Amino acid sequence: MAERELNVFHRALENFAKSKPGGWYYLNIAPPVDRVLMKVSGGRLNANFGFPILVLHNKGAKSGIVRETPLLYAPDGDNVIVVASKAGSPKNPGWYYNLKAHPDVEVNRKGKVEQRRAREAQGEEYERLWAVVNHGYAGYETYQGRAGDRKIPLMVLEPR
Repeated sequence: MAERELNVFHRALENFAKSKPGGWYYLNIAPPVDRVLMKVSGGRLNANFGFPILVLHNKGAKSGIVRETPLLYAPDGDNVIVVASKAGSPKNPGWYYNLKAHPDVEVNRKGKVEQRRAREAQGEEYERLWAVVNHGYAGYETYQGRAGDRKIPLMVLEPR
């Protein structure tokens, strides 16, 4: 894998995101801003300043209500990888359980709507994809350290 080249601005943003206040910002402030900003800009603008963000549309595991969740993602061929890190919380994010219960999802990415099916990466695939997502954003290792015994899940969103 090629060495990541980040400019000073993106290195500072990544360091901020790895911090506890940064994690709080990206869990509590950025998502509601992104829901609006990405909708009005056709997916071109987000509150994450250049990092790749998609909006995941999925049904609630119990309620069946469609939820919209902006998430950082990493491309892997035709697949899209999303990380259930929750900034290193000891618990998985709600959207992870929603995908397990209702794997057929819609994704808004780069201004386009995509129909996808979610599955959890396991074994060797998990290890390979963990390297891929960390290449895109180095904060996941920090989050894994905060998560304690919880192994952060990787969800593979495949085209349907």
